[in-house]
Amino acid sequence: MEQYQKFPKRLYAGLGRILMVVGMLSFAVSAAAEVRIKDIASFEGVRENHLIGYGLVVGLSGTGDKLSNSPFTRESMRGMLERLGVANIDANLLKTKNTAAVMVTSKLPPFARRGAPIDVTVSSLGDASSLRGGTLLVTPLSGADGEVYAVAQGAIAVSGFRAEGNAATITEGVPTMARIDNGAIVEREVGFSLSELNSFRIALRTPDFTTATRMRDVVNMELGAQYANVLDPGTVEVQVENKANVAEFVSVIENLTVTPDSVARVVVDEKSGTIVIGSNVRIGQVAISQGGLTVKVRERFNVSQPEPISIGGTTVVIPDTELDVEEKDSKFTILEGDVSLQDLVDGLNAIGVGARQTISILQAIKSSGALHADLEII
Repeated sequence: MEQYQKFPKRLYAGLGRILMVVGMLSFAVSAAAEVRIKDIASFEGVRENHLIGYGLVVGLSGTGDKLSNSPFTRESMRGMLERLGVANIDANLLKTKNTAAVMVTSKLPPFARRGAPIDVTVSSLGDASSLRGGTLLVTPLSGADGEVYAVAQGAIAVSGFRAEGNAATITEGVPTMARIDNGAIVEREVGFSLSELNSFRIALRTPDFTTATRMRDVVNMELGAQYANVLDPGTVEVQVENKANVAEFVSVIENLTVTPDSVARVVVDEKSGTIVIGSNVRIGQVAISQGGLTVKVRERFNVSQPEPISIGGTTVVIPDTELDVEEKDSKFTILEGDVSLQDLVDGLNAIGVGARQTISILQAIKSSGALHADLEII
């Protein structure tokens, strides 16, 4: 009886350990999958298209282009008036300051239908000082293929301003750039049909073999078959299972989560003193010392006056220079082999270095071969 009583207890204890390990593994897998595919990749065909156009802004309060300096504005005004029925105009007689030539840019959203409104940005092309209070006239917006996809028009909104007087000028923001919310209407659609796709491609924004492989495995595990295939570090191709419902098929895939991988990298911006260190950065065993000399120079000018009663005496300025050299005590710290990001930060803080000094230290560590990461200086 004792043997039969002990055996179930051991069995239950073993099963408990197995279930605990399985639970820990499942928790680790779920915790590692943190990023959705849609946040690190884009889908073939689902993208914006840039549009551009040239137009005129009218109604400015004397802040438009000077026609003597902007001949293209004068010719554009003459052409516009002729199209509106005002013919036989001598362009040299146009002296208005209420018109400005502008470039109009916009982005055509993916799957934008005819009649849909889109936002536009208006930027001065000539020497106009401000676009505040102006109205953009009808401006066709073309794509890279030369076709017109949208038409823009409307009152513009300027966030900046400019005020000037005889002796002072104040400029806030950029008054020569404006925006029109829903200022253009789509007139042509980009031909693209999801139902005609036999497969679609997922493009990683940061190409990486490991991330692409993980994405393929997650997609195949979700679909239960080998639908996904890695073409290159930045592209995963997925076969379409049912053409009748491609949109739902894509929505399932884009919400799957993966753990993106990246190359260990240290990015340094010397202009602002900004340092970004990736979590995968490792440093071999290295000793760091930071110190130096501080030289202070003080300049004084002493004045030597002649005696009250003297002949030919002059005032003489005598320079007096005082030099003071201070030596800072150098602190020494040793970073053990294969240290992590936290160890590196703690070690640099231990010797009291700032951002500028850290940049020099990182460059020196990289030169010594102890920095196991890419050092990118921008």
